[in-house]
Amino acid sequence: MTALAGIAPDDWRERAQRFEFRGQAIRYWTAGAQDAEPLLLIHGFPTASWDWHRLWQPLGERYRLIACDMLGFGYSAKPRVHAYSLLEQADLQQALLAHLGVDGAVQVLAHDYGDSVAQELLARHYEGRIRLGGCVLLNGGLFPETHRPVLVQKLLLGPLGPLLGRLFGRKQLAASFARIFGPRTRPDAAELDAYWRLIAHNQGQRVMHRLIRYMPERRVQRERWLAAMQRGGVPLRLIDGGFDPISGAHMLARYRELIPDADCVLLEGIGHYPQSEAPDLVLEHYLAFRRTLQGPGASVGQA
Repeated sequence: MTALAGIAPDDWRERAQRFEFRGQAIRYWTAGAQDAEPLLLIHGFPTASWDWHRLWQPLGERYRLIACDMLGFGYSAKPRVHAYSLLEQADLQQALLAHLGVDGAVQVLAHDYGDSVAQELLARHYEGRIRLGGCVLLNGGLFPETHRPVLVQKLLLGPLGPLLGRLFGRKQLAASFARIFGPRTRPDAAELDAYWRLIAHNQGQRVMHRLIRYMPERRVQRERWLAAMQRGGVPLRLIDGGFDPISGAHMLARYRELIPDADCVLLEGIGHYPQSEAPDLVLEHYLAFRRTLQGPGASVGQA
């Protein structure tokens, strides 16, 4: 049982705000003081920003939190005929920051699909298009060669993808999550219901085969994103649930091979969703990372 209680799904939805991105309605959330350092939280596939709900209050006591349901996810618009792209999702994150008047350096905390969006933002940092102060990544396909998608992801990418999306339901989600969560940290029935409602809102399962195009897009962008991660100008940390069959301990090992002076934390027995499975540990290691940015002697309150 986690010590971080989190936010009920209905309460979370009531806190949503709205802005338009290229004619599409995007739902977003903010917390914390306006003058605090901004922290952009980027969710994964196929869920939404509610993934961060257990960390929302403790992080909001320290930072100005900003998170949205990306296009095609959660309570944001899910256009049926749309070429979804990680690059466009990075554009969306920048548009949200501009909408909120954030023009200084931003910290990033990302997961899964959101890791790829964060990698694009990191590349843009070195191109002078955004300023990042630091980036912490949770389980995600940072390197295509270590990404081990589950069967449903592979099928969604194939010719039967549209049909599979229409047939995908809560039962299939539960089976998938049973494989990718840790053996002692799986979501209960109420949590599964909440995750499923986020996917099913506005029949989001019908665009899953379009969203899944992020997998080949990662391969196209691999060298650019890897070069950005290897430059070392923006502090990085990887917090990784080692039990995860998709991007667990094997991905962390590759990270250590490729990233100079790699800053890694392995969470034993934790699966693909560490922010849900072990939010207390993620918070501990995230705040420790922020203290390293402040230098010797910094307190958690300063982080």
